[in-house]
Amino acid sequence: MQKYKKFIKPTIYSVLFIYFIIIGYRSARPRYKPEHFTDIFNDFSWLGDWPKWLDFPLMQPLNAGFDWLIVNYGLFFEAINNFLLGLYTSMKNFLVGMPWPLVIAIVIFITYFASGRKTNTTVMVAFCTFFLGFLSPRYWDKCIMTTCIVLIGMGLCIVVGIPVGIAMARNKKVRNALLPILDLMQTIPSFCYLIPGILLFGLGAVPAIIAIFVYAVPPLIRLTDLGIRLVDKEVIEASEAFGASKKQTLWGVQIPLALPNIMQGINQCTMMSLAMVLLHR
Repeated sequence: MQKYKKFIKPTIYSVLFIYFIIIGYRSARPRYKPEHFTDIFNDFSWLGDWPKWLDFPLMQPLNAGFDWLIVNYGLFFEAINNFLLGLYTSMKNFLVGMPWPLVIAIVIFITYFASGRKTNTTVMVAFCTFFLGFLSPRYWDKCIMTTCIVLIGMGLCIVVGIPVGIAMARNKKVRNALLPILDLMQTIPSFCYLIPGILLFGLGAVPAIIAIFVYAVPPLIRLTDLGIRLVDKEVIEASEAFGASKKQTLWGVQIPLALPNIMQGINQCTMMSLAMVLLHR
């Protein structure tokens, strides 16, 4: 049985490939198909251009799937929409209601300590923040709105991404299951993330937050997974030898040693969040 195991996956993929071709042929419009399927093997002109009869029917299943989700889980998506929209509105109203000099002062304070007390970086960020409002008061409000969307999206990425990355590092089956999903999430063009968000949540800030989450969370998950797995096994064995539990080893050894990779993931998450929110704006 073991020697035939390597042929199982290729066989399954071949059967699926043939199945999709048959479905595409049977669902094509009659005017696009040959009079008889044997004509395909007699006339090979269809090899020049992609044949119209080889078109897998995705539109109807996708529409039916979204309709089924909205009908059966509409309250669930509405709850998510209300939560994110309420969070966004509260944060935006709070920041807009604050005196603008205080907002700039908070930005300067955060920049000064986050940059390692670099004066040049702090002055540059302060000047850019002031210049946004100096150009037009409208830009100041837009800046606040964009900042709120990015912060909420990044918060979701951190809350979900770091635990998932830790789970991937600690469980090989979870890692093997999630890696193809992460590959797909990083391969799809960024505009495509807005489509399901708009269909499920409508227009507004919520689809942008969902799109930021889907677009920016894969690097954080991958780098968290990488950081945990790069921790020296001898260090882990030493902590276990001193009687540390798995939870104590994780929080006291693995996460501190993996922190540079995790912070790099948060940095990548920030850059990709800014890139994605620009598409929304």
